[in-house]
Amino acid sequence: MIKHLIIMALSLTPELTQSFAIYFKKCVRGYHLLNVEPIKESVWEAINTQVLTHAGCTVFSQASGSHSPGSDISSNVGNFSNKSVKYDSSSHSQFNISSYRLTCVCSSVSPGNITDIVEEINKRKNFQYYSIIARDELSDKIHYDWFVIPADHPALNPSSYTWIPLLGKRGKNKDVQIGWQTETINGSKMSITFSMSSQLWLSISLTDEMKQNYIVASAEVKRQIMMDYVQLSEKYQEE
Repeated sequence: MIKHLIIMALSLTPELTQSFAIYFKKCVRGYHLLNVEPIKESVWEAINTQVLTHAGCTVFSQASGSHSPGSDISSNVGNFSNKSVKYDSSSHSQFNISSYRLTCVCSSVSPGNITDIVEEINKRKNFQYYSIIARDELSDKIHYDWFVIPADHPALNPSSYTWIPLLGKRGKNKDVQIGWQTETINGSKMSITFSMSSQLWLSISLTDEMKQNYIVASAEVKRQIMMDYVQLSEKYQEE
């Protein structure tokens, strides 16, 4: 008889969020015992997976550094799109996110129409949350904040904005459409530049509401390696 394993979906309860915070701090510290470089990209995905697992979540799959658009981690909490960013200022209130390349719906040859572009962006959102690690690099330490933001949050939703053509300002592209841009809402905006493979960029200004509701954990570490790979290997001898 074939038995079907049913794994219950979890909600982001205060108890689970508290567990996330504990293991996020442990994972960040563990990484920086061996590495002085900041946590970015595929490293963040691996750390995020460990945090979820130690917190009692079930991870079904992860992209393992793949640059394919969409979900990076699939779990019983939901699907996550992992992003690593650097704060633009010491106020910890602004960062930029690079997203999809949209040459299939807009380019310098065919600028497209914004209805199709927004539809294409939202069609690729096969995830429920953006899982963002934001960092502030200081001379002797690195500060990290971990955001778990719903994928349909207005600041991250292209449908929230009014889009207008982005025109060149000089040279051969003067007054020629070179992309798309939005107005600024609560400090946030979006843009697409054809010369950059029509990549979508999100400039996010963090409101008090976003800081209060979506920072799951924070951690601060010294830029000081406590152990190298040889020392680690010698500490745990092969069986």
